[in-house]
Amino acid sequence: MEVVKKPRENVSSLMRRFTQKVRESGILMKAKKSQFREKAPSRITRRKSALERVAIRKEKTKLKKFGKI
Repeated sequence: MEVVKKPRENVSSLMRRFTQKVRESGILMKAKKSQFREKAPSRITRRKSALERVAIRKEKTKLKKFGKI
């Protein structure tokens, strides 16, 4: 981003114009999104979590049949 100072323009208005241009361009939002981006889980990790969910579901149905839930 580049903003050229106009004649008789004070620093605060120049900074306001600069921040407005940065906000309009969306550069800052892209940088913030990529900064905290999480890595996608691997295939093995996804498979393990799916198996855990299935086991928990089976356990819950078993407890429901016995009337403990």
